[in-house]
Amino acid sequence: MDTADLAHRIAAGERRALARGITLVESARADHREQAAAVLSSLPRDRQALRIGLSGTPGVGKSTFIEAFGMMLVARGLRVAVLAVDPSSARSGGSILGDKTRMDRLSRVPEAFIRPSPSQTHLGGVGRRTREAVALCEGAGFDVILIETVGVGQSETVVAQMADLFLLLLAPAGGDELQGVKRGIMEMADMILVNKADGDLKPAATRTCADYAGALRLLRKRPQDPTGYPKAMMVSALSEDGLDIAWADMQSLVAWRREAGFFARTRADQARYWFEQDVRTALLSQLETPAVQTRMATLGAEVSTGALDPAIAAAHILSELGVDLSPRRVDPDPDSP
Repeated sequence: MDTADLAHRIAAGERRALARGITLVESARADHREQAAAVLSSLPRDRQALRIGLSGTPGVGKSTFIEAFGMMLVARGLRVAVLAVDPSSARSGGSILGDKTRMDRLSRVPEAFIRPSPSQTHLGGVGRRTREAVALCEGAGFDVILIETVGVGQSETVVAQMADLFLLLLAPAGGDELQGVKRGIMEMADMILVNKADGDLKPAATRTCADYAGALRLLRKRPQDPTGYPKAMMVSALSEDGLDIAWADMQSLVAWRREAGFFARTRADQARYWFEQDVRTALLSQLETPAVQTRMATLGAEVSTGALDPAIAAAHILSELGVDLSPRRVDPDPDSP
């Protein structure tokens, strides 16, 4: 593969090249990983999109919201990329990848790009290579990148490590103030959007929004937030009410963070986070070699019969991999009193 040509075509905004690039970065083959790194390093460094992560429980209307929100952004002259992470089966490993089918209008707009990807075995609500897919979309010149998580619980917060804004979508009657102050995804959200605020559900949406607005005031204020953020507000993806107000608030929050220096600092922290994650992933991949798998099977059989303690068996494997488990002794500073 000519990685330089692929990177050039991605930078020129070719949708087919971008799709091929994302397929390349999602591959686990060693040669593909090298090619993916070459493509990423060849992309323009001066392009910066607004990365928006979005999570919520199944059925809250994430895909409907993204389509309505994306269509509004396209109408304002912006190019929008959508990276939707679909849950993978724990039994078969397969994924439906039906988000593009749900976003029928947005998928036909030339200014929009939609890519569903499987979560595989990666936890945290996003795929293992979603961050690299974001970098490809940014290099392709998109203005806004929407990252839709699997969205299954309060621990799906990894997307906050690759997004500039983290939106949490809630359904009417989704909980009270106590639910709102729970740690995890609630304290990571920059904005809480109560969706389906239309028709018979509007009164329930109003109560839910008020409950969560009150709960947010009880959370510890974050230094990267101006007064009034994070905030809760009502939107309707069906009638498209409140989308323009939500977008205006997002722009105001991002502008404040840029001016205060938090935007660049957050991206730097995210880059370091993913560096550390890549190191951990590389170390864990050593467990997949045939020799280690054979040794683990042998020790696993002894563990299952009770002949060997699990912790001791794990220590054997780590020792054979060259991992030093002895406690570290910190020598005192000779210059200290």
